[in-house]
Amino acid sequence: MTPRTFYRSIAIAEAVTWTLLITGMIMKYALKMGDWPVTLGGFAHGLVFISYVTTAVLVGLNQRWPTKLIVGAAATAFVPYLTIPFDRWLERKERLDGGWRTTSTGHARDGHWVDVVLRWMLNRPVLLSVVFVVFVGGIMATMLFVGPPGGRA
Repeated sequence: MTPRTFYRSIAIAEAVTWTLLITGMIMKYALKMGDWPVTLGGFAHGLVFISYVTTAVLVGLNQRWPTKLIVGAAATAFVPYLTIPFDRWLERKERLDGGWRTTSTGHARDGHWVDVVLRWMLNRPVLLSVVFVVFVGGIMATMLFVGPPGGRA
C-alpha cells in the first residue's frame, strides 16, 4: 500500500463516518429514535477521526510536507467532508506521489531523528501497524473514559 492509497482510504472513511454521525443525529433528534444512533455513529467517527489525524501525520512526515501542511491536513477532519477535496488538492499538487521512504535518499533531512525513526518503523511494517493500532486505540480509550463533549446526559 502506497502513502497515496493509505491516506486516500482513511480520508474517504473519515467522510463516510461523518455521514454516519450526521445520520445518527437526525435519527436521534428529528426522528426521536433514542441515543443509540449517535452512540454508534459517534464511536465509528471518533475512531476514524483519530486514525485520519494519525495517518495525516505519518504520510505528511513520509512525504516531507511542511509542518503547516500536516497541521492543515489534520484540521480538515474537523469539517464534515473536507478530507475529500483536500485529498484531491494534494493529488493535484503531487503531494502524495512516491512510495514509503524506507531508505536514506541523500536529502538534507535524512539525518534528522524524526526521519531516522520513521525509516526504522517503515522497515518494520508489522511493528508500525501494531504501534498505529495501539496509539489510535489508546487515544480512543482515553476519550471514552473522559466522556463525550458536553458531558454525559
